[in-house]
Amino acid sequence: MRIVIAGGHGQIALRLERLLAKRGDEVAGIIRRPEQAGDLLAAGAEPVVCDLESASVEDVARHMEGADAAVFAAGAGPGSGTARKETVDRGAAVLFADAAEATGVRRFLVVSSMGADREPPEGTDPVFATYLRAKGAADADVRARAGLDWTILRPGRLVNDPGTGLITLADATGRGEVSRDDVAATLVALLDEPGTVGRTLELISGDVPVEDAVRAVASH
Repeated sequence: MRIVIAGGHGQIALRLERLLAKRGDEVAGIIRRPEQAGDLLAAGAEPVVCDLESASVEDVARHMEGADAAVFAAGAGPGSGTARKETVDRGAAVLFADAAEATGVRRFLVVSSMGADREPPEGTDPVFATYLRAKGAADADVRARAGLDWTILRPGRLVNDPGTGLITLADATGRGEVSRDDVAATLVALLDEPGTVGRTLELISGDVPVEDAVRAVASH
């Protein structure tokens, strides 16, 4: 498969690129800064410099021609203010979905966030609340598109511990944490499983092997 990843230099994206390249897929990662290219090349991915905050649909679509799937894994990241949550976490996701539809790339995965489906609780940090609302708005936009075979993945609190390959994946899992390694492994399995199209799934660490968990979700 050829897979295009938005946010190609993100911590989950780099892990995903390594896994996909290792199994022989062709991977392109969209990055904002040319100096990030070396890390993508080291992961086995083709670096594509394109700023999703200023690009047009046509700009992005050019990089998606001939792809079999697209993964939105971009985020404004820690330290960014409310304005960039809106332009990246919502705006760039919508742009990426527009480009996928324009080029006929149907399989579309989104790395979202647990809690994006509801109004943040009172007392939530204002920037984080804006982030959750932006992710929720982006998810709603993608879910409304008939032209995409989408799956939305909402991991719990992300940690950098080594992956165990054991997860809990369900429509609702309850709160928990999950390693970025296991998020990347779950994305690979989701790409291969058409039975997860049209699903919004929560992910935390658990006791079921990744492929078994994805198969089980797809079967009901």
